[in-house]
Amino acid sequence: MAEEPSAKRHHGEPLDKSSNLVDVHVPGEKREYTRTLTAVELHGKETLEIICTSEPDKADEVMSRLRMKGGGLYPSFIGVDVEFTSDDEPPQMAAVLQLCIEELCLVYHIAAATKWPKRLKDFLQEEKLYTFVGFSIGGDKRMLNKSGLEINPNNFIDMQRKWKDPKTSKYYDSLADIVGGVIHPFYSGMKKKMDKGEHKLWGTSPLPDNLIMYAGIDAYATYKSWKTIGNIVTGWDISKEHEADPYYHCNFAA
Repeated sequence: MAEEPSAKRHHGEPLDKSSNLVDVHVPGEKREYTRTLTAVELHGKETLEIICTSEPDKADEVMSRLRMKGGGLYPSFIGVDVEFTSDDEPPQMAAVLQLCIEELCLVYHIAAATKWPKRLKDFLQEEKLYTFVGFSIGGDKRMLNKSGLEINPNNFIDMQRKWKDPKTSKYYDSLADIVGGVIHPFYSGMKKKMDKGEHKLWGTSPLPDNLIMYAGIDAYATYKSWKTIGNIVTGWDISKEHEADPYYHCNFAA
């Protein structure tokens, strides 16, 4: 009788890392892949590294890098954005999750993934190390919830509700309005670089480079603009404290 293969893992055989990971139940073209775009040009001399992946181990690796970057900054923010599956194929869910600090951006392709990264849920529930910043983040949070994820409800900022571009008369500004005014006019046309049809392609895999760049720059623009706004507000608060100090004015006496 032929010997049946053993289910036990023999000494020296690699452990199947995916065996204890949770399945992703989001529709899309399932495929394990990683695509890294380096030196993506932004305004001026600034560049961005964008890592797009559906592989749980790679996503965990990039999240570790993001945590390291966040740990060295105070205050520390993470730009977050979410792209959705096509509304032509309900139920609509989160297809892509973008996370960005400084010049590093993770584009996690949920719709192409079969397993969730081990660290992702804890990463999104962080309370102290960093604060999540999104734009009109309510819709993103709802889509993430449908997909089985949740951003800490006590640790996020919706930039659309916290900042108003003084140059527009809109009740609610767009991300391009704010980023174009706060950072650089380069970003004013950022939303016009994709047509409506391309926004239905977030479930395809692998993602083409133009969608990866769009997703990464979106998250970076959110992060960078709020960091800039935070610096302005902090500087203003410090100046008001100085103004209230009678000894401060002695330095400017004739």
